[in-house]
Amino acid sequence: MKASRWRMKLFSGNANPLLATEIAKYLGIPVGNAKVSRFSDGEISCAIDESVRGVDVFVVQPTCTPVNENLMELLIMIDAFRRASASRINAVIPYYGYGRQDRKTRARDPITAKLVSNLIVEAGAQRVVAVDLHAYQIQGFFDIPVDHLPGVPTIGEYFKSKTLQANPVILSPDVGGVTRARDLGAKLGAPLAIVDKRRPEPNVSEIMNVIGDVQDKSVIIIDDIIDTAGTICKAAEVMMEKGAREVFGCCTHPVFSGPALDRLEKAPFKEIVITNTIPLDKGKILDNMTVLSIAPLVGEAILRIHEDLSVSKLFEG
Repeated sequence: MKASRWRMKLFSGNANPLLATEIAKYLGIPVGNAKVSRFSDGEISCAIDESVRGVDVFVVQPTCTPVNENLMELLIMIDAFRRASASRINAVIPYYGYGRQDRKTRARDPITAKLVSNLIVEAGAQRVVAVDLHAYQIQGFFDIPVDHLPGVPTIGEYFKSKTLQANPVILSPDVGGVTRARDLGAKLGAPLAIVDKRRPEPNVSEIMNVIGDVQDKSVIIIDDIIDTAGTICKAAEVMMEKGAREVFGCCTHPVFSGPALDRLEKAPFKEIVITNTIPLDKGKILDNMTVLSIAPLVGEAILRIHEDLSVSKLFEG
């Protein structure tokens, strides 16, 4: 299925233009003519160099590092399209920054995921397309429709094509990721294991117990985000200690901050599978790392939204 109605246009900010180009190629349309630059004092300037009046506009802009810069770019682009009389403005956010601050865990904590959703709606977005939100309830933070695209189907199709040394087990590195691991397990016909961990402070985790049998298994550890990589690397080490045959690590969003790459390089992973929701410099792609493209998934979702078709049909069966 290819785009049939010309009154759809796709634009990109500076966060991940390569992904936007891949999505546009899937749709069979060019990336729209827009330029996001900076004034001399650092303020963001946005120029939309073609008409969008009455057009169904899709803006591809993950709010990854530098998160505040990319978020402001997204907001300013949305405002520009609104003032240019676009028919509908769809914010395509492959990685939703601030998504981990989705509730109050201590007194006087902000709920920044909700604040960011308010900003996006107030700027003028009328729909959001997001990939693997850190918490599903973030969909409810928006007062506009949200199409939530899971990363599991893309990762699952890749592992279905691989030959593993032993029967696979899908490991969730924490209780919060059980649903994601269960979905991958259902796709691969594999059982589930869970790591029970304690997190004494942000970006610090301590593995407490492993629930499930991993002896002589091919263990696939799945998470939505790899940030500093402490959790997933510690889980990989524990899996090998408990007799796993081989360990794979996979995530949708390769944030890779701080010591992440050094930890991943030293960890006992046979392969690390990630997607391109966040752009990575070639220097950050390790020899045992495989990058999958989510462009077909996002492109098909965009096409279905534009044609008023069901997005959920993408994931049935």
